[in-house]
Amino acid sequence: MTRILGIETSCDETALAVVEDGQHLLANIVASQVDLHAQYGGVFPEVAARAHIETISAVATQALEAAGVTLADLDAIAVTQGPGLVGSLLVGLNFAKGLALGTGLPLLGINHLEGHIYSLWVDAPRPIAFPVVGLIVSGGHTELILMQNHGHYEHLGGTIDDAAGEAFDKVGRLLGLPYPGGPSIQKAAEAGDPMADDFPRALPGEENYDFSFSGLKTAVMRAVRPSQKGRKIQAGEESLKEGALRAGLSIPDVAASFQLAVVDVLVRKSIRAAQAYGAREILLAGGVSANRLLRERLAEEAPMPVRYPPLALCTDNAAMIAAAAFYRFQAGQRDDLTLDVHPSWPLSRLVPMLK
Repeated sequence: MTRILGIETSCDETALAVVEDGQHLLANIVASQVDLHAQYGGVFPEVAARAHIETISAVATQALEAAGVTLADLDAIAVTQGPGLVGSLLVGLNFAKGLALGTGLPLLGINHLEGHIYSLWVDAPRPIAFPVVGLIVSGGHTELILMQNHGHYEHLGGTIDDAAGEAFDKVGRLLGLPYPGGPSIQKAAEAGDPMADDFPRALPGEENYDFSFSGLKTAVMRAVRPSQKGRKIQAGEESLKEGALRAGLSIPDVAASFQLAVVDVLVRKSIRAAQAYGAREILLAGGVSANRLLRERLAEEAPMPVRYPPLALCTDNAAMIAAAAFYRFQAGQRDDLTLDVHPSWPLSRLVPMLK
């Protein structure tokens, strides 16, 4: 029996969890900063780091109490080392170092994207069969990876501009919907016609597995505000707030049409990659994996099983960090107190598991 305390502070969620044997969730506590950052229309890095400092100790206490364990009952401490916001990462890493120093427990630095993948192992109803193709979709990442075994990743493709979650946030802001954009657009789309606007499906080369959502965002902007037609969007212009929208505009229709355009591309490329590489399953993870249409379309159209996490494990959480750490702990990974943050840390540069 191996119990690992996971710590996740890569962006705007202060999260700690206890996971047993990489699968059994004993506790998963998340202190969200969504309301704090809503006034900015996005995450304000300095505010996020300060909020982590203020809450992390209390969240840790709550997680241990919820799991019914003490620090003496743990076998290791795992913490998100990157990618993410530097200030936020530092809070979690320094807290983890303090716990490791004070208890003598092993310390493991974990890649945030690897954590999202391992959210599928937490309380999984049945074993996952390799090889798998993983689609990681979040506010900062849209990536297709081939996973032949634990800890072995091959990058197949990714976004060449905006991530899918970032596009949701920017279009949500353009439509005047509450932050974060993903849930708001999904809710608005329920009352809309997805065929009302024929937005482009950006497929930068059918022969590859890359994504592009910047042009789609621009198309939405020009449909919503016809006065913007004929000129390029300037840096930062995605932050346009209120302004005269197109007369007679149906925000639900735009939301539904935009959502369908994003999902079409994600589904098409994921299935094509899975078929090309002989994947036995498709793993869908990350914040955008909570999108209902994306889940339904992938499950309906893929010729192989599709897995996605429960809603509580789609967005940033520490259970996924503890789960990923278990397999690295079993393979012999141990890090020391010189561990530093990696704000940019692609899976392709991740050291394979030792065994």
